[in-house]
Amino acid sequence: MSPPTLFPSERTSPGEIERFLHKQGLTMLLGVDEAGRGALFGPVTAAAVVFGPQGLVPDGVRDSKELDQRQREELEQAIMGSAAAFGVGMASAEEIDSSDILRATFLAMRRAIEGCLLQLGASVQLVLVDGPLLIEGLALPQKPVVKGDQRSLHIAAASILAKVARDRLIVELAGHYPGYGLERNKGYGTAAHQEAIGRLGLSSLHRRSFCKGFLPAEG
Repeated sequence: MSPPTLFPSERTSPGEIERFLHKQGLTMLLGVDEAGRGALFGPVTAAAVVFGPQGLVPDGVRDSKELDQRQREELEQAIMGSAAAFGVGMASAEEIDSSDILRATFLAMRRAIEGCLLQLGASVQLVLVDGPLLIEGLALPQKPVVKGDQRSLHIAAASILAKVARDRLIVELAGHYPGYGLERNKGYGTAAHQEAIGRLGLSSLHRRSFCKGFLPAEG
């Protein structure tokens, strides 16, 4: 079954996409989103979530950017407890530098989806992807959803899992890579982080292709 033509407006309310698809018989949906795409340090992270026909989306699920850390961490546990399956995938700084951020993001998304499907033990009818692009190399029916983390509860749930997983990893790595303020900036290019790169140089987990402008001039 080919993905339906849907969502004439970008102003659909959260969950309306799922209700629309359920009426068409599409109840095995998978939402996928990423976190850390614009960071200078560490991997880009993706998460995939399936709630299934009977799955209840926890109250409060919405775009991770609208939530604080405590809310995200609480919802992470609720999502994991109610989802039929979930997966998290990452693409490393080295993989980002060896290709580009878009291909690395697709790689992280495919890894998250693969992990989710292994846990699910079943197929999904449609993958809902945050953003305007299809996932390159994914052999499943998929539909890009612009502003999907605001419009699809599956994508919103994935955005929460991806954000919490990545933030947790960066905080753990901060102790191994001191001086960059990673526990505060989560690897993003704050002024303090840029200054630290200029002073300390790059660690092995910085994205070199992202950081060229912050290194001291040679000679």
